Amino acid sequence: MTADDHGAAEGASPFTELMDEVMATAERFEHRQHVHLTWLAVRRYGTEAAVDLISGGIRRTARYAGVPQKYNATVSRAWVVLVAHHAGESHTADFDTFARRHPALLDKKLLTRFYRPSTLADTRARAGWIEPDLAPFPWQRGDVAHPQAFGTSSPH
Repeated sequence: MTADDHGAAEGASPFTELMDEVMATAERFEHRQHVHLTWLAVRRYGTEAAVDLISGGIRRTARYAGVPQKYNATVSRAWVVLVAHHAGESHTADFDTFARRHPALLDKKLLTRFYRPSTLADTRARAGWIEPDLAPFPWQRGDVAHPQAFGTSSPH
């Protein structure tokens, strides 16, 4: 069963269900809510399914809002894999605790540590996955024993 199949019997898509859960305690959908949504998707469906679920939901939302050009495949996937990496380290069942342990994820500009702005603005990044071009992700470096380099408060 894929993330898209889950919940179909109830009529609501998994993306909509996750959005409803996140927005039950928020007035606006801002970056923190985006990270929360991603964290929930990763925990419930796994990283690869979460990539598809979050990317598809954001793409549909942008298209529905009349701004399909705002969707960026690289940005969407990068956020999911970053959240998934830290979710795999922390094993906390509470998003607020997770956010306190990984404050760098609440920085909207976090991707600029890994990508040049021109790379993310490129049509290739909007259409598909582009590897980081400034610095590798933490799990690609092999130095995850240095969490301060990424802005986390504890190694695990």
